[in-house]
Amino acid sequence: MIATPIWMGQPSSVAKMVLERLDAELSESDELGRPSMYGKVAVVAVVGNEDGAHHVFAEVIQALNDVGFTIPAAGGTYWVGEAMGKVDYKDAGPKPDTTGAAARTLAANAAHLARLLAASPYPAS
Repeated sequence: MIATPIWMGQPSSVAKMVLERLDAELSESDELGRPSMYGKVAVVAVVGNEDGAHHVFAEVIQALNDVGFTIPAAGGTYWVGEAMGKVDYKDAGPKPDTTGAAARTLAANAAHLARLLAASPYPAS
């Protein structure tokens, strides 16, 4: 899981640094010649006080996919407060039911996909 705030409509620099470090995995493979991240499931969580969650998902999920992670259906969740607001997620009080439902769906789908991939891995390259 990569979780990131939205900074100026972008993933945080720390999230980008993690993705850049994962770029090194492109040259790694397992004993069957598969990229080392094949068979691993990745999901994304985004928080922020401005719009842009879908843009951040697009950047992060594409980078994770590029290095071989598998993304489940509904593989992202987010909470976005008022634009230019001062309230952080942890201080926002009760959250909409949709936020919790999205997080539960993400967790269930990720666990389901991980079980499927463990039982039936991707074929050798």
